[in-house]
Amino acid sequence: MPTNPRFLVLGATAKTGRRVAEKLIALGHDVRAVSRSTTPAFDWTDPTTWDDVLRDRDAVYVTFQPDLAVPGSDDIIASFAKRALMHGAKRIVMLSGRGEEAAHRAEDALRHSGADATVLRANWFFQNFNEDLFLPYIQQGTLALPAGDTPEPFVDANDIAECAVACLLDQVHIGKTYELSGPSAVTFADVTEMISSVANHPVSFVAITVDELDAGLEADGMPDEVRGLIRYLFSEVLDGR
Repeated sequence: MPTNPRFLVLGATAKTGRRVAEKLIALGHDVRAVSRSTTPAFDWTDPTTWDDVLRDRDAVYVTFQPDLAVPGSDDIIASFAKRALMHGAKRIVMLSGRGEEAAHRAEDALRHSGADATVLRANWFFQNFNEDLFLPYIQQGTLALPAGDTPEPFVDANDIAECAVACLLDQVHIGKTYELSGPSAVTFADVTEMISSVANHPVSFVAITVDELDAGLEADGMPDEVRGLIRYLFSEVLDGR
C-alpha cells in the first residue's frame, strides 16, 4: 500500500462507517465516504455504482447491508472484492458479526478473493439503544425482546472504528480475524436499568418470544427480509459469548 493511501469507506451514515471516516479524516487521510444518498452513490444491489466509488482508492472499509448472514451475500462480496482489485484497492477491512455462523461464507469469499483482507467480528452494538434499532422503544419506555436472561458483551461502535482504522493503517493485520466485544456481558434488562438510571427516564424490559417479536415487527411494517434477519439474530446469534 502507498505511503499516503486513499481510503473508501462504505456506509457513510452507518454506525461504524461514519466513525471510521471521521477518524481517518482527523488523521489527515484522503477519505471517500459513500452510501446510497451520497454523490457518487453506492448501493450493494446495484453493481453499476461500484466503479465510481472505487476509482483512485487504495483501501476499503466494508460494511454490508443488510447483513453478511443474508443468503447470497458471499457472492456479492466476492464480486465487490474482484472489482476493488481491478481498481487497485487491494486492502479491505470488513465488518462481520461475532457468533454469526451464516456470515462465514461471506468472510471466506473475501479471504479467497486475493485481497489483503482483515475481518472484524463484532458483538451487538451499544448504539442500537441510542441511535436506531431499539431507540423508539427506549423512548416509549418499554423494550420487549426475546432475549431472556442471556447476557451479551455489547461493544461500542467507537471501539470498532478504532480497530478498523488501526487495521487499515497497519499491514501487520492482513490475513487476521479479530473478535470484538465489550468489557463485560450484561442482559438487555440490565441495560434498560442502566439507561433508566443515567437518563432519568424509566425504561422497563419485557421478555417475549421470537414469534411475538416477529408479529410486532410485521404490524409495524418492517420488510420480510429484515424481520427474518432479526429472527435469526435473536434465535441463533444471541448466545452470551
